[in-house]
Formats: sequence, structure tokens, C-alpha cells
Amino acid sequence: MKYGLLATFAVGLLSACADLSSYTSIDSNASAKTKMRACIISEANSKFQSGTLFNKSVSATADELVNICLKKLALQSVGISEESQTTAESIINNLKNFGSAN
Repeated sequence: MKYGLLATFAVGLLSACADLSSYTSIDSNASAKTKMRACIISEANSKFQSGTLFNKSVSATADELVNICLKKLALQSVGISEESQTTAESIINNLKNFGSAN
């Protein structure tokens, strides 16, 4: 019952807040806690939009979101987040091209 109410509340919150930019747009000087909250909201919204937010228990989903955001924020703090994204895209495109050439 508790999780059902929480899920209903989350669905209502996410659908009512179609524009989450005020929660996810943060200054680069924001505190780590604010950056983490913004990341979790963004990741939760992405999962909600793709229909996967409620595939696991609330606890398991929260754990997954926290782990994703910890990794993202760690990469950003050492300045390799964008470089990593570009590298990953390049590798995927090369493999895609290689696969279609065969």
C-alpha cells in the first residue's frame, strides 16, 4: 500500500511537472547535494518517460539512480564526462559501421 501511494504520487508529480528544467538546471557552483538531487530527478524522469521507472522495487530503483548519478558526478568532477561521451559515441559508431560493412 505504501509503495502504491508513493508510485501514484511520483507519477502525478512527474506528469504534472512536464517541465523539470527548474529542478534539473543547476549552476556549476551548486553544492554536491543539489547536483545529486538534480541528477536523480533527471534520471527518474528519463526512466519514467521510457516506462521503466517502476520495473523494480522503489528501493532497487533508488539504488540504481544513486549509482548512476554518483558515476556521472564523479566523471564530471574530474572533467572527463564529455570526453567519455564523445569516446563512447565514436566507438559505437565505428562498431556500427564495421558491422554494416560485413
